[in-house]
Amino acid sequence: MKNTAAGKMSNESTASESTPFRRPESQNSFDVSSSLLLLAKSRDVEKHYRNLNQNSNDISNSNCSCDNVNGNGNGNSNSNSNTSSATVSTTAALAIANLNNNNVEVRLCAGSGEESIEQISKTNKMDHNKRVLYRVALDVFILLCVGFPILLFYLWGSAYQRGFFCDDESLKHPFKESTVKNWMLYFVGLVLPIGVMLAVEIVRAERSKTSSDGAFPTRRYIFMDYEVPAWMVECYKKIGIFGFGAAVSQLTTDIAKYSIGRLRPHFFAVCQPILSDGTTCDDPNNAGKYIEDFTCKGDDSTKRMLKEVHLSFPSGHSSFTFYTMVYTALYLQSRMDWKGSKLLRHSLQFLFIMIAWYTALSRVSDYKHHWSDVLAGSCIGALSAVIVSNFLPKDWFNWNTVWPVKHNKMR
Repeated sequence: MKNTAAGKMSNESTASESTPFRRPESQNSFDVSSSLLLLAKSRDVEKHYRNLNQNSNDISNSNCSCDNVNGNGNGNSNSNSNTSSATVSTTAALAIANLNNNNVEVRLCAGSGEESIEQISKTNKMDHNKRVLYRVALDVFILLCVGFPILLFYLWGSAYQRGFFCDDESLKHPFKESTVKNWMLYFVGLVLPIGVMLAVEIVRAERSKTSSDGAFPTRRYIFMDYEVPAWMVECYKKIGIFGFGAAVSQLTTDIAKYSIGRLRPHFFAVCQPILSDGTTCDDPNNAGKYIEDFTCKGDDSTKRMLKEVHLSFPSGHSSFTFYTMVYTALYLQSRMDWKGSKLLRHSLQFLFIMIAWYTALSRVSDYKHHWSDVLAGSCIGALSAVIVSNFLPKDWFNWNTVWPVKHNKMR
């Protein structure tokens, strides 16, 4: 009996030593599963924070809060379930899970490895400034690529040497000074439109501060720790597109000028051609002959005048003024929405178009161009303005504001 009892006791002790406790196992498994769950949530929070940090301009003032979430080993929580919940701040950068017997502790603190939030903020600011500089530099480079050939044409371009008939009366007009001089052209085509854009954008910005109609974008632009005014950003966009279109229009005109080489109406007055045999057009034997081999005597003419005499088609004054004035008129139609007077905007648009119209007509009356040259130049400028305006960002230009279209339902 004793042996039997001793055997039973030894079996029970052996069983108790070899068989694990079920309850502690459930507690440990709960701790591990809870820690994995909280670590997964913390990684999501960290990933969300990093995404927000990439789009943020200034996070140096952000505060980090540390929350402790304890899971009960008995499986009882505030919600009386076996799941753990954690309330975390979106400014958290790192989550650390510790196993303390039956408890899972999650601490959120402002630090990510060896980098602090301040270091990350400085890095993001530097990257943002670099991106802004790259974009501006790229815009300037593209503008120079379009404008540089215009300078090459002006300095070293050589027009096609077209011949003439000695009895061509369209080339025998006298030489006159231009009514619209170059400085007037640049003032009307550059200073006036840019001044109008600056005035309109500043007024829109000031009005948006006192109204909430969404007429002006509320996005902030930070560069080198300086908040760039919204009106300045808008002016950069509008004036940049304006300058690009002007360069494209002028380059298109110059390519046609130097490729065709049409003679101006005052050709004989400026060139005073001498034929290869030493005779002039005053010789009756040269009447009706097409002259290709000649030299310009040009006693009272400069080298620039002798070069310009071959650049009649198309009119550069007409293309430039029509581009700038039509562009400005379309800009006012889209951006100027002052309701104080319904006729002010249209009066300004009419004034700008008339400036271009008068400039084009003066080129004919000054015998600088033939009427077909002026017509072609005006079409190039106006078409360039329409195309550039049509392909601007959607928040700049809307054709429905110019020509409203009513969509009727099909019956």
